[in-house]
Order: sequence, then C-alpha cells, then structure tokens
Amino acid sequence: MDPRVDAYIAKHNNFTEILTTIREILLSTEFEETIKWGMPTYTIGKKNVAGIGSFKSHCGIWFFQGGLLKDTRKVLSNAQEGKTQAMRQWRFTHDSKIDKNLILSYINEAIDNQKKGIRIKPIKKPLIIPPELAVLLHDNKVLSISFEALTLSKKREFADYVTEAKREATKAKRLEKIIPMILNNIGLHDNYKNC
Repeated sequence: MDPRVDAYIAKHNNFTEILTTIREILLSTEFEETIKWGMPTYTIGKKNVAGIGSFKSHCGIWFFQGGLLKDTRKVLSNAQEGKTQAMRQWRFTHDSKIDKNLILSYINEAIDNQKKGIRIKPIKKPLIIPPELAVLLHDNKVLSISFEALTLSKKREFADYVTEAKREATKAKRLEKIIPMILNNIGLHDNYKNC
C-alpha cells in the first residue's frame, strides 16, 4: 500500500467510501500501487493497468487497455470519444451500488490481458503544421532548428495547440507563448507529465 493513496482518498472525501472499497478490491490482486499523474495507479510489471480517480460528481476506475475488455455489462465508457483509443472508465456516483465480484471480474480480465501482452496500439496521426506556425518556422531559422530537434510528440502538441485556436488573435497569442518553449526544448505539457 502506498501512503500517498491514503492522502489522495482523504483529500477527495466526497467519495471516500467508494474509493476505499475499490482500492481494497484492487489491492486484493497482485497489483502494485503507486501514484502517477497525481492519481492512484495500479501496475503489473511496471505497466499501467488500472487507476482510480475522483471528480466533483463521480469517481471511478480507469482501465488503461479497457477497450480490450469484454464489458458484457456495458459499464465502461470512453472519456474522450474519437481521441482515446484504449482507455475506458467505469464511473460511480453516490447512488451507485458496488458489486465487488463484478468489479473484480473486470480487474482480473485486465490483469490477464496485461500478462498476455495484449494491447491496443495507438494509431499515429500525421504531424500537420498549421500555416501560422509554418511561416514562423520559415522566417526564424533558430526556431526552425529548435523545432526540428523536438520529439514528434512535442511537435504535435505545439501544432495542435495552434490549430485548435479558433480566432486569429488566440493563434497569435499561442504562437507567442510557444516560441520560448520551443527554443528551450520544453514541451507544452511537460509540467503535467512530470507529476
């Protein structure tokens, strides 16, 4: 048991009872418990299999490869349809009944899949540089060299960040924000990833 999980559950006291019950079920298996991204995470051989989290109106279990689970009871949902390929969540509210055996059956299936090495491989989307960023990179050779030295994921984060802005003024502000980050090899989400 990781004491940081005790602190997480105490901090999220709106679902203490449900989180504690789910945690007990998870710990009744061979999982190793840790904290990743600020949330309790359960691993097998250092591979993420499940996690628990608490929000305003619900708490839940996350299955990192939940898209592979049979889900005969249809309790799992995709948190970001169209974006998330493998991860699935099982939400609980204050009114939810906790069926320990059912939860354990999903957990055991996830563990079995992990041990077998079964996983959904992410579909790599192409890197599309928005025109505004392309002009900036063309006009600034130092910035262009720094951008080319970034990992593909960092390049994609910056490109998507600019592309997702609707207004030209917002795009301009975002470009201004990312220039020093690109020059210093700092990814848009590095702070989040280091949690």
